Amino acid sequence: MNSIVEELTTKNREEVKLCKELEFELAPGDDFSFVQKFMDVKSERNALIRAAHGTTTLAFKFREGVLVATDSRATMGNVIASQEVKKVIEINDRLLGTMAGGAADCSYWGRVLGMECRMYQLRNKKLISVAAASKILANIVYRYKGSGLSMGMMVAGWDDKGPGLYYVDSDAQRITNDLFSVGSGSTFAYGVLDAHYRYDMDLDEAKDLARRAIYHATHRDAFSGGIVRMYWLHKDGWTAYPLEDVSELYYKYHPEIAITNAADSPLTVNAS
Repeated sequence: MNSIVEELTTKNREEVKLCKELEFELAPGDDFSFVQKFMDVKSERNALIRAAHGTTTLAFKFREGVLVATDSRATMGNVIASQEVKKVIEINDRLLGTMAGGAADCSYWGRVLGMECRMYQLRNKKLISVAAASKILANIVYRYKGSGLSMGMMVAGWDDKGPGLYYVDSDAQRITNDLFSVGSGSTFAYGVLDAHYRYDMDLDEAKDLARRAIYHATHRDAFSGGIVRMYWLHKDGWTAYPLEDVSELYYKYHPEIAITNAADSPLTVNAS
C-alpha cells in the first residue's frame, strides 16, 4: 500500500490530494479534549453539547436460538424524526446487530462490521463466529474512545458453538450474557423480561415475551415507539417476522394491567 501511495504522489500531482486524504481517518488533532470538555453522550453531566437519543432494543437466548426485537422510533431531542427506522442490521446469514444511541454512529459502524465480517469470510472460507465479530467491533470503537461516539450495539448470531449474544458500546465495553436490553426504554423492558424470562421457552412464548417487553417500553418511554421488529436466530440462519404497530398492541396487552381501585387503597384518607 505504501509503495502505491508513493508512486501516485511522486508521479502524478493531480492525485496527491487523494492519497493524503487516505492517510487520515480522523480530523487533524492530537486528542479529543474539545469533545471531552464540551460534549456529553451519556446524559451524566451538563455540557454545551448533549447528545439526545432514545430507543428500546432487546435480545435473549432461549432453547431454540436467539430472539431479537426493537422498536422503530428515531428522535431529535423532543421531536420524533421517524417512526420507521430499521434498528436491526443484517450482517450476514447468521449474524445480526442492533442499534441504540446515535443513529449515524450505529449505522456506520454496523456497516463497517458487516464489511469486516465479509472480508473474514472471503479470507477463511467460512462465516465468522459471534464472539469474533463482537471482538472486531470492540477493537474498532476502542480506537475512537473519547471522540464523542454514542453507540450501544448487540451482536447476536449462531455459529459452531450454538447461539451467541454480546453487547458492545462506544467505550469498547464487550460483555456476553443470555439477555440484554439497551436504550432509554430498557428499564421498562427489563421489568417485563426479568419477570417472565425462562431459557426453556418455546418459540411462541419467546415471541410473545419480546413483543410484550417492547410494547411496555414504548408505552412508558416517550423516546420509543413505532413498530415492533422481531428476528429469530436459529441454526439455519435468521427469520424476520411481520411488523406490528405498538398502538395496536395496546388493545392486546394494556387490559392485563391491573387498575388500582382508589376507594380500596390504603392511602385513602377518610374525612372525619
